[in-house]
Amino acid sequence: QVHLEESGGGSVQAGDSLRLSCAASGRAFSNSVMGWFRQAPEKERALVAAISWSGGSTHYADSVKGRFTISRDKAKNTLYLQMNSLKLEDTAVYYCAAGPPYSDSSTPLALYDYWGQGTQVTVSS
Repeated sequence: QVHLEESGGGSVQAGDSLRLSCAASGRAFSNSVMGWFRQAPEKERALVAAISWSGGSTHYADSVKGRFTISRDKAKNTLYLQMNSLKLEDTAVYYCAAGPPYSDSSTPLALYDYWGQGTQVTVSS
């Protein structure tokens, strides 16, 4: 059974940093595009950052460019999201997801097959 589990969320103040992790089990995702998405109350789920199956390319939402960094450790089957200079508007539930194999970081949300249960990130002033 495939399982993605996020961790590292929490409540922080604006300007702080958090590092999210997503541990995959049940199968290896070393050849899958991986992404972080977020959903704020009354908003649709949206891409935050994605990393290609090779790790050679990344894609970020404009709102997080320069502040967030996505990375992956294939040996550990783990995906990370380093979030710096957090803003109030970063408050959301963050989800990791795995998409098709051998896909690049521009893969649309609809093609991601496996999702974690989400972790809450709350940024306050």
